[in-house]
Amino acid sequence: MVFWNAVNLGIPALISPRTVQLVILPLFHTGGLNCYANPVLHAGGTILIMRTFDPGQALDYISDKALGITHFFGVPAPYQFMLQHPKFQSADLTRLQISGVGGAPCALAILEGWSARGVPLVQGWGMTETSPAGTMLDAADAIRKVGSAGKAMMHTAIRIVDDEGRDVVQGGIGELLIKGPNITPGYWNKPEATAKAFSDGWLHTGDAARMDDEGFVYIVDRWKDMYISGGENVYPAEVENVLFQLPQVADAAIIGVPNERWGEVGMAIIVRKPDQVLGEGDVIRHCLGRLAKFKVPQSVTFVDVLPRNATGKVLKRELRVQYVGADKPAIS
Repeated sequence: MVFWNAVNLGIPALISPRTVQLVILPLFHTGGLNCYANPVLHAGGTILIMRTFDPGQALDYISDKALGITHFFGVPAPYQFMLQHPKFQSADLTRLQISGVGGAPCALAILEGWSARGVPLVQGWGMTETSPAGTMLDAADAIRKVGSAGKAMMHTAIRIVDDEGRDVVQGGIGELLIKGPNITPGYWNKPEATAKAFSDGWLHTGDAARMDDEGFVYIVDRWKDMYISGGENVYPAEVENVLFQLPQVADAAIIGVPNERWGEVGMAIIVRKPDQVLGEGDVIRHCLGRLAKFKVPQSVTFVDVLPRNATGKVLKRELRVQYVGADKPAIS
């Protein structure tokens, strides 16, 4: 799997013996190890490892001409924190050839903020089971197809299917399925989990996605993070995109909470930027002008920090346990 990931990623990520990557994700995680550390080493390039991520220090390293950093990869959070750092506007980003982002849907505000500095973030999609690269957006399409996770890797095939396993119509939302030599043969000593995860050789990813008329994939959200309000599917990533348009918002997450009338409604959990004033009414009014009413969060909670794992992903499971009392099973 690791070998095929190096083959799949090498060409589209412009990896060569001259590549120098700043690695910020932990190496016990597939993102840190294989996006792009192992492919870079496979090509004879160089990796520089930050033991602890600091947004200001990372910007200093990227700006350092002597280090010559050409590649960077992270989940959306590090990009968000660097974007909000005072050094961002003056940082020298001109040597970056590829800045990859994956692991979670990336807010449009983050993509636009980096693009404004001349650095289009190259989105991709993957998971531990896929080694992890499953799709990638070519750098040449990063602006034209902003928000897309790209197309399937060279030696990988993908499908988007409905609940019955049938391919959805073009543009329809369904579950992303994937197969190829970079896909795990199964889960260690868990034959039942393996059998449940695969259908005719296709791995069920648990991610909701759609595909446009040119074959570009857009990851909508995790199925398990989706909630149903008044019979309508709500994908938190879409609502979070709107929240990040508020200049007072430093961080944000949406979860579904029980509601007697609608089944579930959205709760916005927001971290305000320092010394910024923002109330629940401000947030809801902002959303009402930009979202269908059933997608607008019905309540807003302000916190100092959102829970994240070691790679920087927001732990929606912990938020649901904290505010709902229990996590919910994945939707399948």
